[in-house]
Amino acid sequence: MESRSILETIQMVAEENLDIRTITMGISLFDCIDSDGEKARQKIYDKITTSAKDLVKVANQIQTEYGVPIINKRIAVTPIALIAAASGDQDYVAYAQTMEKAATVLGVDLIGGFSALVQKGFQSGDRKLIASIPQALAETSRVCSSVNVGSTRAGINLDAVGEMGRTIKQIAADDPVNCMSLVVFANAVDDNPFMAGAFHGVGEADRVINVGISGPGVVKRALEQVRGQSIDVVSEQIKKTAFKVTRMGQFVGSIAAQRLGVPFGIVDLSLAPTPNEGDSVAEILEEIGLESVGAPGTTAALALLNDAVKKGGVMACEHVGGLSGAFIPVSEDAEMIRAVRAGRLNIEKLEAMTAVCSVGLDMIAVPGDTTAAQISGMIADEAAIGMINNKTTAVRVIPATGKAVGDEVEFGGLFGRAPVMAVNASQPTKLIARGGHIPAPIHSFKN
Repeated sequence: MESRSILETIQMVAEENLDIRTITMGISLFDCIDSDGEKARQKIYDKITTSAKDLVKVANQIQTEYGVPIINKRIAVTPIALIAAASGDQDYVAYAQTMEKAATVLGVDLIGGFSALVQKGFQSGDRKLIASIPQALAETSRVCSSVNVGSTRAGINLDAVGEMGRTIKQIAADDPVNCMSLVVFANAVDDNPFMAGAFHGVGEADRVINVGISGPGVVKRALEQVRGQSIDVVSEQIKKTAFKVTRMGQFVGSIAAQRLGVPFGIVDLSLAPTPNEGDSVAEILEEIGLESVGAPGTTAALALLNDAVKKGGVMACEHVGGLSGAFIPVSEDAEMIRAVRAGRLNIEKLEAMTAVCSVGLDMIAVPGDTTAAQISGMIADEAAIGMINNKTTAVRVIPATGKAVGDEVEFGGLFGRAPVMAVNASQPTKLIARGGHIPAPIHSFKN
């Protein structure tokens, strides 16, 4: 039995695009706080470069020894708005530059945590960080930023929603591609290993290793074996496959944590697609029985997939966390891109799908003349879905300056390319301008 499992894993790696999407080291920066900003940044640089000095080396060793591709090595740090607030600095671009310098020296792909948590209100550091995001992303290439604007327990900070719409437009005016490094959350989680939303939560250990798995191609291939059979069989097949994929994530994460001398945190069970053919969540949905992703029944098929992945993965791993489910980023999924081009998938259907899967409206290009208010409206809608359903939702949109519906934006690598999608022309300007706070739902009061 053990030999068969090993052979199955080798086949999944060789033929079905199975990989470890990321090993992410979370690092607490609370012991770097200083009233002198320059001293704080030096402490941050030293803490990151000392803690993660062997991260890339260990990941490469594991990849070589066990033949399991590890696509990205990443770092997540405590939200910088919390750390920098003690200083007298008036903007936080220098903190992003420090993160960039540390990530470059270490050779990691991305570093997250240029972040703020404003679901219930702003502190001074939050406002300074948000104001710094456009310049910070323009001057760095590895830094990722996130802002949490709502939660089930706190409601939605509509002032922050409005501010983030304006911020995204400002980023796009400089270079739309920089928008892919910023995500706006509701119910952001503390242990997410995936970018751009990764940060190291305040309740986490000083350092920790989190793993994000992949494997849409593996699930697709497994479902090909049960064509024409009951939907119950489909669910069971997904669970069995998710179990195998997650066991590999648990194995790799445990070894990495042991060799780095830090605790093993979680495996994020998310199915993360890539632009590679055969590595698509949309193709899984079509294998379940849809003519095309976006057809009636898409949300139901996605709900089945998301639930089965979690059920199978939970049995395979000591600790699961992060976002865990199925990602539906448009630009990173070849079949999603084809469906958009053919007019079979629009933003409204994607929004409905986000009610039953991981995250939200992700890596979506919109016309360059999309207004800040329209973007804020999209953020508000996703935050409302997250707040009411007690799940993580997010928006990562790219206003494609100078481009119209049907044009494309190229990102390259894992980020792929995004066809520009139509946005409802009606404006929510007056709603966003009201500001204030959308109250938390009654079911949030559980004490």
